[in-house]
Amino acid sequence: MADFPDDLETFRGEARAWLAEAFPPALAHTAGSTMGGAAPRDPGPDDELWRERMAANGWGAPTWPRACGGGGLSPPQARALAEEMARIGAFNPIGGMGVMMFGPTLLEYGSEEQKLRHLPPIARGELRWCQGFSEPGAGSDLAALQTRAEDRGDHWLVNGQKIWTSGANLADWCFCLVRTDPARKRDGISFLLIDMRSAGVETRPIKLISGASPFCETFFTDVRVAKENLVGPLNGGWTIAKRLLQHERSGLGAAASGARADPRSRLPNLAKTYVGLDGAGRIADPDLRARVTLFEMEAKAFALTIERVSAEGRGRNRGPSPAASIMKQVGSFLRRDGAELTAEIMGVRGLGWEGEPFTVDELAATRNLFGSKAGGIAGGSQEVQWNIIAKRILGLPDATRNS
Repeated sequence: MADFPDDLETFRGEARAWLAEAFPPALAHTAGSTMGGAAPRDPGPDDELWRERMAANGWGAPTWPRACGGGGLSPPQARALAEEMARIGAFNPIGGMGVMMFGPTLLEYGSEEQKLRHLPPIARGELRWCQGFSEPGAGSDLAALQTRAEDRGDHWLVNGQKIWTSGANLADWCFCLVRTDPARKRDGISFLLIDMRSAGVETRPIKLISGASPFCETFFTDVRVAKENLVGPLNGGWTIAKRLLQHERSGLGAAASGARADPRSRLPNLAKTYVGLDGAGRIADPDLRARVTLFEMEAKAFALTIERVSAEGRGRNRGPSPAASIMKQVGSFLRRDGAELTAEIMGVRGLGWEGEPFTVDELAATRNLFGSKAGGIAGGSQEVQWNIIAKRILGLPDATRNS
């Protein structure tokens, strides 16, 4: 597709026309978050066609450089594209950790060779990535990780275990934190890229209360990793990891806001359908009406805050800041509260697990109710986020350090 002119409204019109022609109507409003919730639907021919068309434009990663497979769009253009997609129920078919977390981090810290090798396949949706951070003994205290990478001259030899590795059983590659200096804690960690098809890699899915298995235990036993797969300096992985986590938390917060893009899922519409209307056309239950109104106000304020924080970041020409922890916290609370309100509105029909007489949306609501509880842990627990907010935004003393 040809380059768009700088005029934003001209771009918006071109994008709208392209979407009207390229987006398969059968896919409208079919995307949704599966983090801890219902299993994703099986993709069909329309999904593959949509992915190919978006990849050809580079719009799977719209702001990435064209040389790296992206669309080369400005942030305002990318925002306009997202708005036009939401308007017709379209979605980005090229996502996941490669786009949300790893790609932006590699653009900042990777070598040119690493960028050109790894980013184009991500932008085309050809490879899946997973995150090898948490360990059984190093969750909230991530810097205590023990997975080792020993320098064997022409390669690294990796041994250890990771846990809560989202999508590891389906991933092609893993961006992984490994210990390269056992004598130091944060300053002994490196950022390594591991081919998940390598000998010695084993994954075991973990089944959650929601019925889904998005997380895995991952084991590395004498896994050989090429030396060129080290990102950044040796023992410099902690700095890179902190930046990546900012991208992750920013993405989780934005996802919580974007999950309400389909008007059919909005709580007022659900309540009018399941609870009914009073004589004035309002939600019949006044207490529920008040709580739904409050939720909608908070969700709208949250969406506007995300826009403001994003605009401030663009104005300073920088990426996510510690404010991403605020966005992640509020987004997690909103997702949980929205799931609980949805189940309450649906009543007994919001408690189905499988089969008749429940609809697909009703069954998804049950799983989303259970899955929403994971939001306070995924991407860093609520306690970790409060500490980050206290130290890096409010400037309070670090209560985790010994006096």
